[in-house]
Amino acid sequence: MLDASHMYQEISANRQRTFFLFLFFLVLVIGLGYLFALVLKSSVILWVAVAFSLISAWAGYFYSDQLTLAVSGARPIRKQDFPDLVRVVENLAIADGIPTPKIYVIDDPSPNAFATGRNYQHAAIAVTTGLLSVLDKTELEGVIAHELSHIKNYDILVATAAVVLAGMVAMASDFFLRINFWRGGRNRDENQTAALFMIIGLALAILAPIFATLMQLAISRRREFLADASGALLTRYPEGLISALQKISKSPQPLRRVSRATAHLFIVNPLGKLGRGMATLWSTHPPIEARIEKLRKMEI
Repeated sequence: MLDASHMYQEISANRQRTFFLFLFFLVLVIGLGYLFALVLKSSVILWVAVAFSLISAWAGYFYSDQLTLAVSGARPIRKQDFPDLVRVVENLAIADGIPTPKIYVIDDPSPNAFATGRNYQHAAIAVTTGLLSVLDKTELEGVIAHELSHIKNYDILVATAAVVLAGMVAMASDFFLRINFWRGGRNRDENQTAALFMIIGLALAILAPIFATLMQLAISRRREFLADASGALLTRYPEGLISALQKISKSPQPLRRVSRATAHLFIVNPLGKLGRGMATLWSTHPPIEARIEKLRKMEI
């Protein structure tokens, strides 16, 4: 069972993991650049990798939220158009002790929501019109509390930047494969060391994007559990979030504007229901049943 004391310990531990995950992604890309430089015998590639990783990390920190909102088709709202939504967000933000985030709406009948941004002062919550139409007040409070928990737990920085960081590894690896394709057979007469570096480099270029994606998915699953529990502690009513998760997951309507790059941000996987076996490994979210089970075991 999960109580408030355990929750705060988990938040602290996740912040530490966040730092090391960022460090891991940066080291991985620079390491790939170093390996590519050895194989291709060009020190310029290493410096390009360093610059590329730093610029991508900077862009991921400052601009990934704006990109996410734009890609999702989210628009800022006027308070008079959605007074109930604004009231729920403002009241829960005050109760959680954080500034009220900017509120966006996505014109889509499929019920879902996500939070994005880099910190308390630069955060946003986006909900679909479908969510507003199917949830009652307590269910909406459960969803908003979940998203506010992502903000308070600093999940939003990791979640939005993970897209950029994982993509950065994939782009670097793709660059390596293309370079070797263009070079053709120029390395056939090189010594065994060069051949070994070539094999290792090709293996990393193929496996690095897969590993980076798996890391991104693992981060998302862990943080969904934490945000569920934190949100339930905020509202003091886990049944509201439980009912909301059930309604959202059972909706037959798919989200119109979504991609695999942004799917992990939403409260419920917008790309379809989760299967079993290997499908669980590639899902951005834990099974709804597992999330509900943990919520029902909470002591509040």
